[in-house]
Amino acid sequence: MKLRVAVALALVLAACGGGGNHKVATRKHTTTTRGDDTTSTSVAGDLTTTTGAAPGATTARPPASSTSHPASSSPGTTSGGGVVKFKATQMAKLTRPIALAVRPGEPTNVYIAQKGGIVTRLRVGASSASVDPIDVVNLSDRISTSDEQGLLGMAFSKDGNTLYLDYTDVNGATQIVAYPYAAGRASADNGKTILAIPHPQYANHNAGQLTFGPDGYLYIGTGDGGGAGDPFGNAQNLGSLRGKILRVAPSPSGGYSVPGDNPFVGRQGAKGEIWQWGLRNPWRWSFDRANGEQWIGDVGQNQYEEIDHVGAGVRGVNFGWNKREGKHAYNGGAMPPGAVDPEIEVSHGNGSCAIVGGYVYRGTAIPGLAGTYLFSDNCRGQIVAAVGGVARDVGVTISQPSSFGEDSSGELWVLSLSGPVYRFGRAS
Repeated sequence: MKLRVAVALALVLAACGGGGNHKVATRKHTTTTRGDDTTSTSVAGDLTTTTGAAPGATTARPPASSTSHPASSSPGTTSGGGVVKFKATQMAKLTRPIALAVRPGEPTNVYIAQKGGIVTRLRVGASSASVDPIDVVNLSDRISTSDEQGLLGMAFSKDGNTLYLDYTDVNGATQIVAYPYAAGRASADNGKTILAIPHPQYANHNAGQLTFGPDGYLYIGTGDGGGAGDPFGNAQNLGSLRGKILRVAPSPSGGYSVPGDNPFVGRQGAKGEIWQWGLRNPWRWSFDRANGEQWIGDVGQNQYEEIDHVGAGVRGVNFGWNKREGKHAYNGGAMPPGAVDPEIEVSHGNGSCAIVGGYVYRGTAIPGLAGTYLFSDNCRGQIVAAVGGVARDVGVTISQPSSFGEDSSGELWVLSLSGPVYRFGRAS
């Protein structure tokens, strides 16, 4: 992922019948002072919703699926239309926060990974969060942090006893490591390697997302290995773990097994760990907690970013890179057989870069936002809401967003590489 200002981008809209028509309202900035004399800054925006597709929008393909899925209702739409007002409130400030996770059994806490190698716990209140004074774990002595490297992702096991981290080591290799967790701490000296992927040529395109899926397996996002255009052809090579989303059953004591229903198990020359393929750098992606559908933000090359969307349990989807970039041929490449184009394409034209995939909102604090997919990018920083393939800016801007997160209640957070950690909430 390009975590630095890059070339300019623009938003290309796609819609399907019955999606909401979203219009951007003026952005508002408010600052309030709490009783503890600290300052909480909020950025608020409006999302106007009406029924029907956006005027002039094109028709988007449905989520890739092996079976038919009923179309989603128009999230955020009220009968006769309405305005959804929400804000991003700064809850804490850290050093280059880059990933958020929750631990089962701790409904009011969130954990934040910082690019430099530290994981910290936030104890969340109504309008702010306190930072634990002692680190959960500090790996700063064993990771590389140049360019797109660093501590990049994390996830807790379902029982909360193991913390899984994704980082680049001092040699640039991707390391997925399990750390025993107890009494608020993970033991850095007792980590067990789950998976290591060499990355000798380039420092970029390391992906980094770790997520336990609805099925209980660990999903791992990997970049194509870096270099412009995927020079080694990793993304289209089923014999490579690069440029993929992997699915494994990890062991807290190290190593993993491959689920027997992974799509390429038993196929000669293919890696059984592969779940989805044909990706460039799937930096941030998520599962919809309501229906299990997968939303993937894949960082593009020089012209297009993309949001991919597949139905629950759909596997083995080829998203086309490095023959396709967004919905277009890349370097004259032909569409690979069976490959699918993204649901949403972002074109390099108005200041965006390095797409940051988010989540479908399933919280309760902002009822009118229910079912809406939120995402952003690392340069323009606009929060974008997508419904039925129609994407609109909502008037909330975050400086250098690095990641979204979902807490135990389904409320959404967004992290800024500049330091602030924000939570979305309803604006009056």
